[in-house]
Amino acid sequence: MFSTGNHPVETLLPMYHLDKAGFSFDIATLSGNPVKFEYWAMPSEDEEVKGLFAKYRDQFKEPLKLADVVEKALGDDSDYIGVFIPGGHGALIGLPESREMKTVLEWAVAHDKFIISLCHGPAAFLSVGNNPNFSGYKICAFPDALDAQTPDIGYMPGHLTWKFGEKLKALGFDIVNTDISGATHQDRKMLTGDSPLAGNNLGKLAAKALLDEVGKK
Repeated sequence: MFSTGNHPVETLLPMYHLDKAGFSFDIATLSGNPVKFEYWAMPSEDEEVKGLFAKYRDQFKEPLKLADVVEKALGDDSDYIGVFIPGGHGALIGLPESREMKTVLEWAVAHDKFIISLCHGPAAFLSVGNNPNFSGYKICAFPDALDAQTPDIGYMPGHLTWKFGEKLKALGFDIVNTDISGATHQDRKMLTGDSPLAGNNLGKLAAKALLDEVGKK
């Protein structure tokens, strides 16, 4: 058995920097069921991250249902500044086919909002299909070639049955990294990172970008 879901470092580190910058989060899942974390990867010795996790613990346990967010909180007058999609192999399950995820992403681009993601999180971008508004975006993401190696190093119990990077490229996304180094990339208002190593860097990049945006208003 392999416990998959959202990777805590990829979730909590970007959230930490945005929280410190004064931004708050509404946590949502497709089903409205609790967030599934890969607890084996929890940074249990980092008191700052543990504090952030405790702050949002109740929302992680009882998140909003994404369909309800789409129905009630999106629109021309929404006060959301962006959407954050954490990584972890759990992002490969459900999000690429989700109509609600598609609606959120299309809303974000149409309303000039930020889209922030890393590692396997960009698999959610597959939900938009052949949308010309997304074709041509340059992003960082976890490389398919490294996913193919994860069973050999004992990280995954078996090989994935499909390659999300390959599918993203077919839709016109340009993945700028071929390895993992903690790299991040900003293309317009799409901010992405390559792996858990990018969690800290992506959080700092996002916090600055969002603060700069607020400063314009």
